[in-house]
Amino acid sequence: MNEDCRPVVLVVDDTPDNLKLMSGLLKDLYRVKIANSGEKALSIAASDTPPDLILLDIMMPGMDGYEVCRRLRGDRATRDIPVIFLTAMTSAEDEEMGLRLGAVDYITKPISPATVLARVETHLKLKASADFLRDKADYLESEVARRTREISAIQDVTILAMASLAETRDSDTGNHIRRTQYYVRALAEKLKDHPRFVSALDDGVIDMLFKSAPLHDIGKVGIPDKILLKPGRFEPHEFEIMKTHTTLGRDAIEHAEQSLGTPVAFLAMAKEIAFAHQEKWDGGGYPMGIGGDDIPVSARLMAVADVYDALISRRVYKDGMPHEKAVQIIRESSGSHFDPDIVEAFLSLQDEFKAIAARFADSDGDMQKKKQYLEQAAGTP
Repeated sequence: MNEDCRPVVLVVDDTPDNLKLMSGLLKDLYRVKIANSGEKALSIAASDTPPDLILLDIMMPGMDGYEVCRRLRGDRATRDIPVIFLTAMTSAEDEEMGLRLGAVDYITKPISPATVLARVETHLKLKASADFLRDKADYLESEVARRTREISAIQDVTILAMASLAETRDSDTGNHIRRTQYYVRALAEKLKDHPRFVSALDDGVIDMLFKSAPLHDIGKVGIPDKILLKPGRFEPHEFEIMKTHTTLGRDAIEHAEQSLGTPVAFLAMAKEIAFAHQEKWDGGGYPMGIGGDDIPVSARLMAVADVYDALISRRVYKDGMPHEKAVQIIRESSGSHFDPDIVEAFLSLQDEFKAIAARFADSDGDMQKKKQYLEQAAGTP
């Protein structure tokens, strides 16, 4: 047997004769449900098979029709069911009240069968159109959300791939990217309500920080191997070349942004970080030698994260520094290398930093692969 797909009309009236009359009028065209009280009407409307339209009497004992309509409109699950008041209350004030409460129509008794049928048909057609548009809007919204997630995932993968390319060329492992991402986010979350940072850090900015942080050293791809892979201290002229990785990184990201032909917020932040994360609070850094609040907040956060990770991480040619020693160095560099308020945040988060470092620690296998790469790049047998 084919399922009856006709629209469902709920008739609500406390008088049995009225329910019988309306059921008889509607049954050949629609599936009819009946309720002899406001409470029962609300229960049917909130069920898994709600009606497509409600014909609602006003004068009922207990909960009257006005209150039923209020509750229907106040519930997200039932607010879109059209309500037609079908009542013996004939004054203009009564009709005004019913329409103000959200009813789509108002029919007075005694009824004209042709009028009731015509208005029921009209409002069911309007509801069907509204449902179609609502379903289409919901579908489009879900598609937009799905495509947005896809684009975001593609961006994330692309960023990590670009950043990993830069990391493969020096003594860091790929875990450095992940650690610094999480350090920066922890610092930003800690500082977002701080008076100095509240206007610069919100949830959207913090998401962009997390997304763009891996590109902080992308400019290293432009540094010659003989300098980038040197295990000891740089000669002065070598250090000058090494310092250009900040400008190279900024320019590479800017070129990518120009190729897109439109500004991209997280790339703008990535440029800030790549270009300015080697600046120092006292103006002694590079490439511009700026200091204090002239250094972008994103770069100041990255400076602490990057230095901490450089201190505690082991390299092919050296062991990492103990966490406590790294904390001491950063504390002592407050007001010189680092923004004092960011250092205070770091100190309060030092256990979280230690946990992040452990979570993304470099394994012996990571270090062995890095050693092999460095040997091959240096031409060592």
